[in-house]
Amino acid sequence: MSETAAPPRILSIAGSDSSGGAGIQADIKTITMLGGYAMTAITAVTAQNTRGVQGIEVMHPDLVMDQVESCLADIGADAIKIGMLGSPEIAMRLAERLDTFAGAIVFDPVMVATSGSVLADEATIAGFGALMEIATVVTPNLPELAALTGRETVGAEEVFEVALELAEAQDTIVLAKGGHAAGDQVIDYVVSASGKLASFGHARIDTRHTHGTGCTLSAALATMLAHGQPLTHAIRIARAFTRVAIEQAPGFGEGSGPLGHEAVRKLEADD
Repeated sequence: MSETAAPPRILSIAGSDSSGGAGIQADIKTITMLGGYAMTAITAVTAQNTRGVQGIEVMHPDLVMDQVESCLADIGADAIKIGMLGSPEIAMRLAERLDTFAGAIVFDPVMVATSGSVLADEATIAGFGALMEIATVVTPNLPELAALTGRETVGAEEVFEVALELAEAQDTIVLAKGGHAAGDQVIDYVVSASGKLASFGHARIDTRHTHGTGCTLSAALATMLAHGQPLTHAIRIARAFTRVAIEQAPGFGEGSGPLGHEAVRKLEADD
């Protein structure tokens, strides 16, 4: 039997979505479809579907950290994706523990579910700063970018300037996702503390099935960085994966439906 290369190891630290469209479940699907080995540290358990979040139980910080230690001490990780946190204590303890982590850290500062349900209170959002300081890339959408910079809103014409402000303040790279802006085109900006690195655009997809797009994109980005891809190419692949998953959504649910992660592999096999 010939030896095969071991897959890159990605640890997802995020909340559980009982309906499978976002959070840990979306991360596992994404990482697996992109050839990575998925591990998890669950920060919160939610009762959730395409119409909203019906309940949340936040994990004790000790249990979250025990999960992280169990993975890192034995299997190890090549990249870490951080999503929903649940409490400021979890944010601060993760920032302290991961400060010396050698691989890429992708932080998706989840505040509100696609359905509109709030997933982070003000105290937790205030704790995001410590994680942004150690993150390789931070991936806010426009409402999250506004909250992280003390604004009510961020318009399409000011995304670059506001993303640069955040990148400079936290000494990180910001992938500002433009999906919440108006218009037929979706423009994402990649900005470092020294200025813009790149921008990516595509035609907006007219669909209600967008539950878990942020989770999917950040998990895909962490996986491609773990594969050793350069940042801009990793973002390009992550965006392409997410776009196809949106296009191939199975149509489940009465609200904002889940993506078709499993269809991306099928399309590749059919080519």
